[in-house]
Amino acid sequence: MTTQPIVVWAEIPVKDLKTSISFYDSVFGYRTEIDSSAPFAVLNGSTAGVGANLFQSDDTGTRGNVIHFAVDGSCEAAADRVRSAGGQVLGEAVEIPAGRFIMALDLDGNQIGLFQPHAA
Repeated sequence: MTTQPIVVWAEIPVKDLKTSISFYDSVFGYRTEIDSSAPFAVLNGSTAGVGANLFQSDDTGTRGNVIHFAVDGSCEAAADRVRSAGGQVLGEAVEIPAGRFIMALDLDGNQIGLFQPHAA
């Protein structure tokens, strides 16, 4: 059983990043800026705790919000469990500063992230 939060990150695909930033900033009083390394923006600029980002989507792939879940053990082992349970794995592990993740689809086609944090 994992000792960290179950949900560790959320992503919201948007068609127009600047317009969506304006929307979320207006609704919640955030101060969000586009990350210079990629077409995404961390909502309110905060990566402390559970957070979320907006990312530019051309609407040909991801639709709907993407939730990243903490997994016990490696993200590869979690990907194997997804396959065994009838889901689909969407590629290899991706390294980020906080850990690693693999994207997958559940039985209904919902995209989820399988997040493995770096050892403390």
